[in-house]
Amino acid sequence: EPLRKIQAFGDRLKQKAGEALDATGRDYVDRMQSSAARMRTLITDLLTFSRVSTQGRAFAEVDLAEVVAGVVSDLETQLDATGGRVDVGPLPRLLADPTQMRQLFQNLLSNALKFRKPGVPPVVVVRATPAADLTSIAVPPPPTSGWRVTVTDNGIGFEPAYAERIFELFQRLHGRGEYEGTGIGLAVCRKIVERHGGRIVAHGRTGEGSQFVIDLPDMAGPDGVTSR
Repeated sequence: EPLRKIQAFGDRLKQKAGEALDATGRDYVDRMQSSAARMRTLITDLLTFSRVSTQGRAFAEVDLAEVVAGVVSDLETQLDATGGRVDVGPLPRLLADPTQMRQLFQNLLSNALKFRKPGVPPVVVVRATPAADLTSIAVPPPPTSGWRVTVTDNGIGFEPAYAERIFELFQRLHGRGEYEGTGIGLAVCRKIVERHGGRIVAHGRTGEGSQFVIDLPDMAGPDGVTSR
């Protein structure tokens, strides 16, 4: 409510007294409005983070293929504007919170499109592998049977030293002028995955893209048959 008042009175000031303000005064009002808008976004993101645990829905059977298809559809405008594409392989069905699964992939895919290389169409690859097939992969498999879902992009990447830091609240590797955001999205992703008994890690190198590895407990495979 205080932010709404700041924005409302700022709008009134511009409408009713804008012509009476000099260039410096108008600049002050614009900065005030911009800061209030950023604070509202920050509060909204913090509420989203806190509600992962406090207002999560009961788990139900979720088809991750449908979830990711819906997210890709929502991102169609961005994909068209950048010439990008999302390559999605067969994905499992899981017992999960449907809304949070959508939020998880919305955050990861939109990040992959946002942190793209200038002049290079973004390509995002989503794959799922049963835990039983991970014995030859360098990254240790999940401690229990389950699925590994990877989201890989060809974007700007990041230094390996920041692989853990990017999941912390308010951590940004780039200035606000370069990329929008509050630095909360990946913290929400980790909280969602951990609520589902899983884990998420990130791998990347500057200029070489990034990969997010999500291990989730075993429920059902892409064909609907449990793999236990």
